[in-house]
Amino acid sequence: MITTRRRQALAGGLILSASAVLGGPAVFAQSADAQAVDKAVAELRDAMLAADGAKLAALLSDQLSYGHSAGRLETKAQFLDIVAGKKTLYKSIAFSDATTSVAGNNAIVRHVMTVDVETDGKPATAKVGALQVWVKDGGAWKLLARQAFRL
Repeated sequence: MITTRRRQALAGGLILSASAVLGGPAVFAQSADAQAVDKAVAELRDAMLAADGAKLAALLSDQLSYGHSAGRLETKAQFLDIVAGKKTLYKSIAFSDATTSVAGNNAIVRHVMTVDVETDGKPATAKVGALQVWVKDGGAWKLLARQAFRL
């Protein structure tokens, strides 16, 4: 096959078009943000397990809306009071089927969450689906909203 300038230009155009459709260089930037969000999700899990109020406060948006699978909603202050105040003790938290999608300064995380907790001295286990919305605030990813749902 003879290579002509016209074929080279066409091939180059196809590569650029594919790059634009697939995200080109932005994919790498998005991948770095997705990794940062995944790190924040892991840090949130660890802070919940440790009942670390300072770390939790740093990871949560002031406008937090934290929804439980039974329909109960908590603000940042309520969530901190319950977790850091050890009213609910998280014994274990495991995530599966996790996906992270970044769109600008926002990220959507979906996963299945299996937890062992103790509330008012009563142990319980739950397996729920969860949707988390994270926002980049001052260069740090913070949890803006979370909604769990029964599977």
